[in-house]
Amino acid sequence: MLQKSLSKRLLTSVLSVYFLLTFIVTCGQVIAEFYNAKDYIRNELTTLQKTFSGSLTRAIWELNTQQTVTIAEGLLAIPMIEGIIVRDDTGEIISQLGRSLDIRDLYSEQLVQDASTIEDTTSSGLFGYTFPLIFEFSGRATQVGDVTLFSSREVVLSRIMISIYFLIGNAMIKTTFLIILFLLSFRKLLTEPLTELTNQIEELELDNLDGARLEIHTTEHNELKIMEESFNKLIDKVSDYKNQLESTQKKLIVSNEKLDQQNLLLEQEVARKTSNLSQAMMDLQQQKYELEKQKLTLTEEIERRKHTETELITKQNDLQRYLDELNQAQERLVSSEKMAALGGLVAGITHDINTPVGIGVTATSFLEERLHQIESAYQNKTLSPKALEEFINDAKQSTSLLTTNLQRASELVASFKQIAVDQASEAVRTINLKSYLGEIIRSLHPKLKKTLHKINLECPDDLTLNIPAGAVSQIFTNLIMNSLIHGFEGLTEGVIAIKITEQNGMVDIIFQDNGKGVAQEQLDKLFDPFFTTKREQGGSGLGTHISFNLVKQTLGGDITATSSLGEGLRYHITFPKNMPTPMQMLSDS
Repeated sequence: MLQKSLSKRLLTSVLSVYFLLTFIVTCGQVIAEFYNAKDYIRNELTTLQKTFSGSLTRAIWELNTQQTVTIAEGLLAIPMIEGIIVRDDTGEIISQLGRSLDIRDLYSEQLVQDASTIEDTTSSGLFGYTFPLIFEFSGRATQVGDVTLFSSREVVLSRIMISIYFLIGNAMIKTTFLIILFLLSFRKLLTEPLTELTNQIEELELDNLDGARLEIHTTEHNELKIMEESFNKLIDKVSDYKNQLESTQKKLIVSNEKLDQQNLLLEQEVARKTSNLSQAMMDLQQQKYELEKQKLTLTEEIERRKHTETELITKQNDLQRYLDELNQAQERLVSSEKMAALGGLVAGITHDINTPVGIGVTATSFLEERLHQIESAYQNKTLSPKALEEFINDAKQSTSLLTTNLQRASELVASFKQIAVDQASEAVRTINLKSYLGEIIRSLHPKLKKTLHKINLECPDDLTLNIPAGAVSQIFTNLIMNSLIHGFEGLTEGVIAIKITEQNGMVDIIFQDNGKGVAQEQLDKLFDPFFTTKREQGGSGLGTHISFNLVKQTLGGDITATSSLGEGLRYHITFPKNMPTPMQMLSDS
C-alpha cells in the first residue's frame, strides 16, 4: 500500500524552496524600499535646510523668538517632519516641538559646527538631520544657533506601504500560478504514469510471466519509458532462468545417482584414512613428549628470570636508599649555604659595628680624661669659669658623639638581629616590605661600601605583607650577592634596580642588574642545584636554587629569569601577598 506519494514529496520540496526564496527576495525588496525612502526623506530634510535656514537665522539674529516658533511650527506641519529643536548660540533650546530625542544625549552644550545625521538607533525609531545656522554680516559669518529636524520609521513605512502591498500581491499571484502549473505538470507527467505502472506491477503473476509485460501510455521516451523497457527485459530474463532451472533440476537427479556411487567409494577411502590417522596420533604422542621437555626447560628459564628480578628489586631498593641519602646531603648543603651566608653577614655587621663602638670608646676616654682634669682643678681651687666652660663644651661634644654612634650601633644590631632571626626561621609575620628591604640592604652595607655599586629600590610605602620574612630575606640576599659577585665582575659601577608592585593580592617583583649577563646555555641551568661558574673560587651553586625553592615552595609563587650576554640579568618574581599564620590555620581547621 502506497504510504506517501513520491510526486507529492517532490512537489512539496520544490514549492517549499520556492516559497522560501520568494519570501527572502520579497523581504529584501521591502528592506531596500525602506532604506531608499529613508534616504529620500534625509535628502528632503537637507533640502529644507536651504529653504528655511535663512529665515530662521535672521529671526534668531534679531532675537525674534515668536517668529522662530512660528517658522518651527510651519516646519512641523510638513508631513515627513515628526519633531524640531531650535537652539540659540549659547546652546539653549528656543523651540522644541513634536517628537524628538534628548538633545543633550546627542550633542554637548556647544553648537554643532557642521551638518550631521542622527541615526535611528533608539527604540523610538526617530532619526534626523542637524545643521548650523550661519548669519553673514559685513562679510563675517557668525553661527547664531542650530536646528535639528526629526523624522521616524513610521513616516518611511507610510510612504512605501503601497509598494509593499504591490510586492506582496505580485509574489502571491506568481506563487499561485506556479502551484497550479506544478500540480498539473506533476499529475500528467509523473503521478498518473506512476500509478499506472504500480497497478500493472501489483497484477503481476509469476506463473504466467509471458503475459506480465508492462505498457505505459506515453509518447515521450523518458525515465518511465526506460523503466518499462527495463522491467520487460527483466521479465524475459526471469522466464529464461525459469526454463534453465527446470533443466538443471533434471540434471540434479542424475547427479544424485552418481553421488550414491561416490559415497561407496568414499567409505572405502575413510577406512584407509583412519589407518593413516592412527599413525598420525602416534606421531603426535611423540611431539607431546618433546613439548613436555621444552616446558621443563622454560620453567627453569622462568625461575632464573625470577631470581634476576629479585636481584633487580634489591638493587632498586639500594638505589632508592642512595637517593634518600643524596637528598639528605643536599638538605645539609642547603643548610650549610644558609649558615655560610649568615656567617658572612655576621662578619660584615661586626666590622660595621666596630667603627661606631670604637668612636664611642675614644669619646668616653676623652671625656674621662677631661673629668680628671676638672676634678683636679676643683680640688686645687684653681678651677676658673673659662676652664669650666671649655669642659662643658667638650662634654657636650663627647656625649653627642657617643649618642650618635651608639644609636648607629644599636640600629645595626637591631637590623642584623631581625635579619638573622628571619633567615633561621620560617615563621609567618607581618612586615612593611619597603622598610624590611631597607634593613636587608643595610645589613649588606659592608659588601657594598667597598664598591661604587648602587641599589635602587622602588616600592609602595604602605605595602604590608603577611608571609615568612626569612624567605624574603634569603631570596634578596642571594640575588644581591649573585649580582655583586657574578654580574658585576669586572665592572666598577653597577646598578641593581628593584621594582615592586601589588595587584589583585599578588606581589610582583622585577629584580634587574646591568651586569654582564649570562649565556642561554647557562640561563637554562641557572636554577639547577650546584651549578656555578665560580666553583674554583669557592662557589657552591646553591644560591639561585635556594631562592627558587623559597619562592616556589615557601611563598607559593613563581620565579623566572631572562638574560643576554652584556645586557644584565632580570628576575621576575610573583607570590601571594598574605599567607595564613599557624594560629589562623588552626582556627580555620
